[in-house]
Amino acid sequence: MTPTNRRHLLKLGLGLTASAATTSLAPSVLAAAPSQRRVALHNLHTNESLQAVYWQNGRYIPGELSAVNHVLRDYRSGDVHPMDPRLLDLLNDVALRVNTRGPFHVISGYRSPKTNAMMHAHSNGVAKQSLHMQGLAIDIRLPDVDLAHLHQTALKLGRGGVGYYPTDNFVHMDVGPVRHWQGGETT
Repeated sequence: MTPTNRRHLLKLGLGLTASAATTSLAPSVLAAAPSQRRVALHNLHTNESLQAVYWQNGRYIPGELSAVNHVLRDYRSGDVHPMDPRLLDLLNDVALRVNTRGPFHVISGYRSPKTNAMMHAHSNGVAKQSLHMQGLAIDIRLPDVDLAHLHQTALKLGRGGVGYYPTDNFVHMDVGPVRHWQGGETT
């Protein structure tokens, strides 16, 4: 047998061994350690869409995070601000639990202090110190998921604030303190 054939057989044997080891793991073990986290977004104000694998092999991917930050920028001012990766992790987990086929429709991502002050002056439903200004919050809906189901799923995760706005057809999610409210009243 030639050295090339031996190397080929050795590689084949190692590949089969690795494959057998992987497939012998219980499905729950494989599911518990996903190698990727994804987010799909459609900004309703800019009409921009993005599908990104923003975390892979134990690391956040800076270029993908930058692309997400751009899509979630303050559409009024154009200001871009880093979104907290924990917010993306929350969206990833919500999407997996509600089994959505489409992107999150984004009503509001980052808000500059100037935009937030203007919105606060016109609505008592906008917090003066909104977590949107820190890149910690997002207002979203999913066209293929009932809003009440989306709201309940976010509440069950218990990873931050959840606001339910059925009249305006969106759910607010943030990675701040755990709390919840409907239409502006914190509970």
